[in-house]
Amino acid sequence: MNRNRLVGAAASAITLTLALSACGNAGGTAGSAPEETGPGEVRVWLVGSDTPPEARDYLKKTFEEENPGSTLTIEEQAWDGLVDKYTTALAGSDAPDVVEIGNTQAAAFTSNGYFREITAEEFENLGGSDLLPGFVEAGDWEGKHYALPYYSGSRVVFYSKQVLGDTPVPTTLDEYVETAVDLRTDDLSGVYWPGQDWYNALPFIWENGGYIAEQAEDGTWEAGFSSEGGLAGLEQIQTIMTEGNNAPADTNEDDLQVPFCEGKIAFASAPSWVQWSINAPEEPEDPEGVPGCASTYGKDLEGVALPGKDGGVAQVFAGGSNIAIAQKSARPDLAMSAYEILLSDEYQSILAGIGLIPAQTSLFEKVDQKTSIGKAAVEAAANAKLTPASPKWADVESQKLLQTAFSKIAAGDDVKTIAEKLDADIEEILNG
Repeated sequence: MNRNRLVGAAASAITLTLALSACGNAGGTAGSAPEETGPGEVRVWLVGSDTPPEARDYLKKTFEEENPGSTLTIEEQAWDGLVDKYTTALAGSDAPDVVEIGNTQAAAFTSNGYFREITAEEFENLGGSDLLPGFVEAGDWEGKHYALPYYSGSRVVFYSKQVLGDTPVPTTLDEYVETAVDLRTDDLSGVYWPGQDWYNALPFIWENGGYIAEQAEDGTWEAGFSSEGGLAGLEQIQTIMTEGNNAPADTNEDDLQVPFCEGKIAFASAPSWVQWSINAPEEPEDPEGVPGCASTYGKDLEGVALPGKDGGVAQVFAGGSNIAIAQKSARPDLAMSAYEILLSDEYQSILAGIGLIPAQTSLFEKVDQKTSIGKAAVEAAANAKLTPASPKWADVESQKLLQTAFSKIAAGDDVKTIAEKLDADIEEILNG
């Protein structure tokens, strides 16, 4: 599965503004559709293949049993170009009823009135304080709830015992850097790190005391890649990228399992669900599928949480999704019925059963922690962070500022110069 979305948004503030203006809602609300009554159809938009078939089947079956005469249709969307498609669909007369949205994309929609507010009473009934706090924050706007957590996918450092041999697993961030450099050969990446992969860079910034961007009391944003801690983290990143890594500086490798299954990777930090790609059959049933290595390197696959600067578990970026009811849903009553199922213990336990981190922290125990990968995923999720909760953060991602900056770092360019320009560009967008 291609799940390299941790995934960032791809929205444009101009696109959002035009869509709102076109439907007469430039004041910041997408408006509501006339409500219908009686049985009807609910359309749920899920993105990519992260939601497993058994969860989809449970959602449809349970909804239709609880709402006789009504039907639920799941329509799968692609992550590529998602925000532009949502902008058009959610502002139109044929909006879907319930939508999945990437956590970094949520603010672009909550701030513009595309999602129905979740009242305080509904919030408590749907999980309240048990819901993943960072994802709750990502789906809030001006103190109100709009998009609640759907699932999280924390990052795990994967390795194969066959490749690692007797090399000890690092227990601090410094050791992680040093081990990457020591292990690298012409045929082996100590840590496999394509240059455009900025998600794996954030822990180094945070662990060294830096920050992405922080908002002052007057509402302005200050970016922190060029702060003292930010620069310290970027120096470590450049050391790994240039001295411990063979991945291209100008790519964002989607199919990590390919070099991993060729035995060319000692360590690789990736979402926990990548384990299924690595452990896929060598000859996939789908002719277009990417082969894994279930009987070779996958057989000895292990995982560990990225170590912190002083040991323990590092703060990592939490990929994953939120879920929301469209403001223009014609059947908000039926949409809420589907929403309640999506956030139910039974449904969320299905997601946990395949290794996703569920929306409720009390269900973490449902993730199989008998394996090192499951244990590492839960440990990382408990210490995960998100990108700045600004509706304009999506513009930062859509302009690929971070991909460009880290590709230059991977190419060996001056870290301070790159950081100062990156901060200036981020501040221009967030404060624009």
